[in-house]
Amino acid sequence: MLAPPEPQPPLWKRLAWMAGIWLASVIFLGIVAMVIRFWLKV
Repeated sequence: MLAPPEPQPPLWKRLAWMAGIWLASVIFLGIVAMVIRFWLKV
């Protein structure tokens, strides 16, 4: 019925994924904030 749980990747790989996703979201939010700031100035 249920597939056996797959072995989890090593901790460093999971932390690297979390850090990468966090960094990408921070950069994206920074870009959105800059666009809004320039847009409201005009």
